[in-house]
Parts: sequence; C-alpha cells; structure tokens
Amino acid sequence: MNVTIDLVNASSENKLPQEQDFQHWSEAALKAIATEGSQPVSDSSELSIRLVGEAESASLNKNFRQKDGPTNILSFPYAGINGSNIELLGDIAICAPLVKKEAAEQNKKEEAHWAHLTIHGVLHLNGYDHEHPGEAEAMESLEIRILDSMGFANPYETEPPTR
Repeated sequence: MNVTIDLVNASSENKLPQEQDFQHWSEAALKAIATEGSQPVSDSSELSIRLVGEAESASLNKNFRQKDGPTNILSFPYAGINGSNIELLGDIAICAPLVKKEAAEQNKKEEAHWAHLTIHGVLHLNGYDHEHPGEAEAMESLEIRILDSMGFANPYETEPPTR
C-alpha cells in the first residue's frame, strides 16, 4: 500500500507534521480498510492535503456544507474520470490552528490528534461516514483500531487535565 501525498501548508502555522507523517497515517488507514475487506483499495494512490487557516476552513465549510465557522477537517472524495487509471483518493483540508487548539483543550498530544484527523479524513474519502449511529460506531471503531496499532490512545476518551 503506497500513498503519494501532495501536501500544501496554506496556514500561517509552523511546527506541523511532515509529508511522511501524513503518508504513514494515510497508509495505515488504507491498510485497515483493505484488511477489513469492506471496500476495494488500490495498491497505489494519491492524496492532496491542504493545511488551512480558520478563515479558509470557514469559507470551505460554508461553501460545501452550508455550515458557519471553521471545522477541523473536510474531505472531498475524487469521483474519477471515465476511462482514467488515475487512483486519486481526493482532497483533505485540515484547519491547522483548530487542530492545535482542540488538542490543547482535549488534553491530547498534537501528533495523536493530527493522526486521528488524517485517518478520519481518509476513511471519509473511502465512503465511511458518521451521520447515523451505526455508521458512526463502525467508523469510530475502525479509527480506534488503526490508532491503537500505531500506539495512539482512543481519541474518543478524554484525559483529565494534568496539573
């Protein structure tokens, strides 16, 4: 399983994960999907990840989801072109300042939160959703297993603040 990442930092944030981090997290998600056997997964694919600021995130959220304000991640699956053999997963926009803020508020390591959101986005690009309780349970369970396999804690359990 190989994912080529096209990473663009359009935010003003620094100290962000590197391309190889996003590649590792994305490949882990695709391997888990393939192992689960619920959907076909290509051996080699491409993914565009754009790290954005709050203003761009809010604009994308409004334009594509009709929701106000920034959101931590948006996924845009690639519909494909008839007759094309390009294996594009799609595009992911991650709001860098919001990821950092959420990690601090939830007392999570930033790396773990970045990993979780990247995996979450890749699952969305592959048809997973959380609009209905059964879908949410399946998606969250898969996220937890993937993160656990990489040594990250369950993202849905919050740690009490340390003093």
